Amino acid sequence: MSNVRPRMTNLFEQLGLDSSDEAIAQFIATHQLPAETKITEAGFWTESQHQLLSEKLKSDGSWAIVVDQLNESLHEDSVKK
Repeated sequence: MSNVRPRMTNLFEQLGLDSSDEAIAQFIATHQLPAETKITEAGFWTESQHQLLSEKLKSDGSWAIVVDQLNESLHEDSVKK
């Protein structure tokens, strides 16, 4: 069992992405998804990133909440319309 706390910065680290606040904000701003695209179906993830996100969502635990928060952030533009 991992002792890594479920937080957005830790999720980005696990995804192999820059986890600074600025980098997370930039990633979200530049990777907005259409409303019909699920976070796990986004074309910008590598296979391992896709698998990690899918596993976190299926766990339905604390990590699923963080992935869902990222999902909501990546769909902000599509719900504004």
